[in-house]
Amino acid sequence: MAYVINKTDGTAIVTITDGTVDNTTSLSLFGKSYSGFGEALNENLVKLLENSASTSAPTAPIAGEIWFDTNSNQLKVYDGSSFKPSGGAKSQSAEPTSASAGDLWHDSDDDQLYVYTGSAWLLVGPVYSSGQTLSGWDIETINNSSGVSKVISSMYVGNTRVAILSKEAITPQVSMSGFSTIASGLTLNSTLGASFSGTTTSASAVDVSGTTNTSSTVIAGGNFLRADAADTTTGAITIDSDNGLIVGDEGELTATVSSGNVTIAQTRQDKNLSFTINDGGSTVTPLTFTGSTGAIGMVGDVTITGNLNVSGEYSNTTSTVNTVDDAFVKLNTGNSEVDAGLIIETSDTDDARLFYDVSENHFVAGEGASYSQIIRLADATDDGGTNHSTALKSSSSGGLTLDSLTLSAVGSISTSNTSTTTVASTGATVTLINSLQSKWGDSAKIVDTDAPDDSEGNDGDFYFQREA
Repeated sequence: MAYVINKTDGTAIVTITDGTVDNTTSLSLFGKSYSGFGEALNENLVKLLENSASTSAPTAPIAGEIWFDTNSNQLKVYDGSSFKPSGGAKSQSAEPTSASAGDLWHDSDDDQLYVYTGSAWLLVGPVYSSGQTLSGWDIETINNSSGVSKVISSMYVGNTRVAILSKEAITPQVSMSGFSTIASGLTLNSTLGASFSGTTTSASAVDVSGTTNTSSTVIAGGNFLRADAADTTTGAITIDSDNGLIVGDEGELTATVSSGNVTIAQTRQDKNLSFTINDGGSTVTPLTFTGSTGAIGMVGDVTITGNLNVSGEYSNTTSTVNTVDDAFVKLNTGNSEVDAGLIIETSDTDDARLFYDVSENHFVAGEGASYSQIIRLADATDDGGTNHSTALKSSSSGGLTLDSLTLSAVGSISTSNTSTTTVASTGATVTLINSLQSKWGDSAKIVDTDAPDDSEGNDGDFYFQREA
């Protein structure tokens, strides 16, 4: 009677007639009364014991069959289409070959564990090799100063703790080198001089305790200007913006630029802009711009190199006399030739004036638009007969020449010839020459305040009596 051979799931795999052997699978299956079944049975048992150990896979395998691949020294399982490694870790110095996804490999040189992804070996851990010693993050538990356990994450490099990451501030109960206290966040080992290097998007504080720069691009915190306190810089400050500089709690003082023009402004309404200096230990204010009036106040001596142009009035409020130390004051400089001089304000429409009349080439003075020439001594003459309308002066000998002379107090003396009259004090002699002398002679003429008596003079003498 034939045998029906079934698999574990009940599926018939083969039917074997009596006295025959079947090699449909990796084992020899024989029927009833098969001659020599003992050898075939024992060989089947050996194959099962060694898992068909061979350099080549068993022929006609069935799903679940195990084969030990002597090429890679791996135990493999047939999955219905091919033999796959059955798993388990290999410990060796070189990467295993013919690996399957999920295989583990212990690198015996570095004491590190890898898993095969199906295409490459991926390090599971630790992240450091045995030669590198402890490096990377290590989760630890320490006690704080009160003995309460706290979980921290320590960053090691070469078995040295470089930093600690903590969710809260901790004071370790047991001293930790470089970590007397642990801040909330990341704390660096203080004994290493550890620091952050690179680019950061923000920082809550800058350490200003040091001023030594590590390079031309890494600047110590103490070399930055403070915004919350008075500070000093040894370098120039450049504001690369036309908006310029703003000073004051209300931005009262500004220095701005527009189209290359610079403006210094006091922006608060009706407030002053003042410039002060230290004069011998005392603070003085030589220049003030008054905001309420727009006036400019100056204190102290002013030296101007160049021209001073004033379009308004000049006023000296502290003195009635203005003093000019220069030997000359020059008017109308650089202009076309026009009348120029002084104007003194009076009740007259044109005030009182003293000026040079360019049309007449002499000085004049007067008021109410009525001006007379100012005569120099050189412009006067002692010959009034020839030079009419000219101021008179006596000659070097005291003489004076006139066409006529009218004395309203004592009458008049008229002659067609020139006369020389010497006017003297009381008792002096007055001599009439030319036509008068030819008519009357050289008699003495008495000058006095009272009438002469008979003893004073002769018949025909002239007598001049002046008022007392």
